[in-house]
Amino acid sequence: MTYFDCYKEAAGLFSAAGIIEAEQDALLLMLDAARFTRTDWIMERGKEIPDDVKMRYEGYCALREAREPLQQILETTCFYGFDFYVTKDVLCPRQDTEHLVEWALADCKGKRVLDLCTGSGCIAVSLAKLGSAKEVCASDLSEAALLVAKENARRNDAAITFYQSDLMKDVPGEFDVIVSNPPYIPQGEAKNLAPEVTEYEPHMALFGGEDGLDFYKRIVSECYDRLTPGGVLIVEIGYDQGESVPELFRSAAFSEVTVRKDYAGLDRVVRGVKLQDGL
Repeated sequence: MTYFDCYKEAAGLFSAAGIIEAEQDALLLMLDAARFTRTDWIMERGKEIPDDVKMRYEGYCALREAREPLQQILETTCFYGFDFYVTKDVLCPRQDTEHLVEWALADCKGKRVLDLCTGSGCIAVSLAKLGSAKEVCASDLSEAALLVAKENARRNDAAITFYQSDLMKDVPGEFDVIVSNPPYIPQGEAKNLAPEVTEYEPHMALFGGEDGLDFYKRIVSECYDRLTPGGVLIVEIGYDQGESVPELFRSAAFSEVTVRKDYAGLDRVVRGVKLQDGL
């Protein structure tokens, strides 16, 4: 059996299992199993696949057919141009979250920055590497998630101070910029999510209570007094939270509350500013 035959067989199995990007996933798993570059694949795909590579590939494919996320199988993914280590203890970094990073970068230069609910650390690492911040800190309640985030900071040579904390509780000091991609999926929507999400990603990082707003309510309340005057709070939101979350910001006395859409035209990020003293 050739490399290509194995790949086509896997793509068919993935498609039958309901995996949307069946051919892409089958190819990425093959590249890893064979230790191929894409050029290697073009040159070698018609050749007989060695037994050890076939066995490794079939092991990968069995996991993917069972709907384990590709990122967890490969233990890596790309986010904002950086490679990140991924395990079952953190959310798989998603392209939608890059909109938060892109918006936050303009606020970070020379500032003290905090990433709440850091998970894999993808936001904090990206800001530490590209934002020219004075200091970047990150917190998460999950000790297992923090181990992953610390490893990602190490791999990407990013200077970040980490805290195990329930939001702001055990994080000291004030910040000029606070960012967060908190749990925001309403609990009742669990039944509508893909198995890759509900069966393999940490629920504590996914669900934000009955209406999905539990963490936003806490964040706007706890963060306002911990921001310096003129400081900004930037959060990722669900596609249908473009009115409810900005209203929470305004109720907590944030000004200049604005919403940014993602590439699909859906509301994705909310930004608010703490009023200057005396204003």
